[in-house]
Amino acid sequence: MRFGDVEALAPLDLTVQAGQRVAVVGPSGAGKTTFLYLMAGIHAPTSGTVRVGGLSVRELADVRRRAAAVGIMHQQFDLVPSLAVVHNVLAGRLREWSLWRSLLSLIVPQESERAREALRRVGIEDKIFERTANLSGGEQQRVALARLLVQAPRAILADEPVSSLDPTRAEAMVRLLVEVAGTDRTLVASMHAVPLALQYFDRIVALRDGALLFDRPSRDVAPADLEALYEIDDAGPAASDGRRRDRAGGQSMVRPPEAR
Repeated sequence: MRFGDVEALAPLDLTVQAGQRVAVVGPSGAGKTTFLYLMAGIHAPTSGTVRVGGLSVRELADVRRRAAAVGIMHQQFDLVPSLAVVHNVLAGRLREWSLWRSLLSLIVPQESERAREALRRVGIEDKIFERTANLSGGEQQRVALARLLVQAPRAILADEPVSSLDPTRAEAMVRLLVEVAGTDRTLVASMHAVPLALQYFDRIVALRDGALLFDRPSRDVAPADLEALYEIDDAGPAASDGRRRDRAGGQSMVRPPEAR
């Protein structure tokens, strides 16, 4: 995948099976968001082919097909702050509604019980008629997740879902993502919080400088793999051994937690 003269993502051959939980990890600028955007049909590949649920990116250009195949939770959540929570959640139904019904829903929310149930599942049912702008960042993230529940895609993509959360809330959000995906939906998330990726995801796809470094079950990822992934050459005084290792959420990248 190229943007002008810049190769954002080198060619790779990768298959994600239905129902898998895949964490995409790597340093900033590794190509994680580009990878997700290719899967979501937001970017068209400049070479090669991307297929999601048997559909090519060209076929995913159809809005209804894309919404049925894949849903994405962006880092900024893509909510309309001036609208009530119920309207933002029901935006996940727009692919199924006519223009008339979509406009009517702004006055009298359609399928409000569906929205209420989705909000109940993410723990903020009581916020259904709140103005979205009045919610905290964590609550807005849950609204975005409830919208995905209402959309009901076959695959859920999450771009850095815990980057702005403290460690306790980060783990709660990852648990919620896994719970919402269940066993019948595919979940692919880009993650800086490597310990959470190792703990809650079946498979780790590691990108560095736009290239695939390794792809293996999370239980098989060794500390040496993570050292190679996050190693930064640094001859300065800050690195006692001539190298510097990134950290995520205050936890060392090279010490996988015990699986639960």
